[in-house]
Amino acid sequence: MTHPVIDALLVALTADPTNHAVRAHVARLLAEAGRPEEALTHATAVLAAVPDHVEALRAAAGAARALGDETKAASYGRLADALAPVDPPTTPAGAAATPSPVPLADAPHTGAAAVPDTADEILEQWSGSEPVAEPALGTLGQAGVTLADVGGLASVKKRLDLSFLTPLRNPELSREFGKSLRGGLLLWGPPGCGKTFIARALAGELGASFYEIGLSDVLDMWIGSSERNLRSIFDTARRNRPCVLFFDEMDALGQKRSNLRGGGSAMRGVVNQMLSELDGASTENDGLFVLGASNHPWDIDSALLRPGRFDRTVLVLPPDVEGREAILRLHLRGRPTERLDLAKIARATDGMSGADLALVCEQATETAMEESMGSGRVVPITQRHLQEAAKSVRPSIGEWMETAKNYAMYGNEAGAYDELAAYLKKRRR
Repeated sequence: MTHPVIDALLVALTADPTNHAVRAHVARLLAEAGRPEEALTHATAVLAAVPDHVEALRAAAGAARALGDETKAASYGRLADALAPVDPPTTPAGAAATPSPVPLADAPHTGAAAVPDTADEILEQWSGSEPVAEPALGTLGQAGVTLADVGGLASVKKRLDLSFLTPLRNPELSREFGKSLRGGLLLWGPPGCGKTFIARALAGELGASFYEIGLSDVLDMWIGSSERNLRSIFDTARRNRPCVLFFDEMDALGQKRSNLRGGGSAMRGVVNQMLSELDGASTENDGLFVLGASNHPWDIDSALLRPGRFDRTVLVLPPDVEGREAILRLHLRGRPTERLDLAKIARATDGMSGADLALVCEQATETAMEESMGSGRVVPITQRHLQEAAKSVRPSIGEWMETAKNYAMYGNEAGAYDELAAYLKKRRR
């Protein structure tokens, strides 16, 4: 028996076989659909590359149990439980229930609505209010960071400030120049370069809640359920305004409908629902800022990139040498160090993503901790530790760059990848 959503995701995997989030979700759906052999194959493929992937571990546990291998199922399950984040304490019996939605204004609307003069006035009607609706899907909370916490990426932060933050902070100037405050923002680029962290930082800059949605929060193998999930997510975000609603893996959620044939046609409904919610066809989206992230923007349906939707795009590339030094400094903050020349390490890690640099710092830290345990005293992280770690970590974005180069060279008729082409040309020099 086939399932349209599973079939559509399998098609997506043929174009992007290293997308571990999609493959892990496919494994879970296959296990739920009674196809444990296939589920275990996909789950173990993810675990071979990412051994601590919790969703893949849970899918592998379920598949192994269905196949009668209780020993392996228990092993996968224990590891998943150990790695899973701890749930927050539950509300005691008799405690206050989730508060009712806070009115957007103290008095009823009469006549024409007043036009706010500043970004503070735009957000004033929500100021001081806590999130008013607990999400059934995804993760909702306060951002806790701003762009000042983002290491490096100076050009990206400048673009974001000009194209996204400045219009929101200066609505009167935007009206003067006829610039709309509607529409979303798509962050795209190689994996591990900080797209999710940047989205969270933007929420912090706006003083808004951050509502993070993953692939598994939306897609369901039963026809119609994915669309209902998407509607519920947008409704929750609207009740928690001001809110940054962030969708990861947009290339999987918003696949090109022209490529969705046969079993993949069920995903058309997901794309159509996304378009409807972005347009605010039946509801108002004021105070709702929709962001998306994608490693493969060329796989996204073009309708999602039209004005009023994800009409602004920002390329997030691997950090330059100054950015790498800033990221290293950020990850080493608060750890015991001694005589570090981070500029030298930054020069030696050309081509590494932010995630690669974080791994360099983690490996250097582990080595210092091991030496500390052996000597009985705290051994700080030294230049030697970082140099050894930098040599052992290989840049993880080479395969993405090869794919991206083809689109920049042969699929750039509309100029969507001009910035990427310029970056690749600069690196060839």
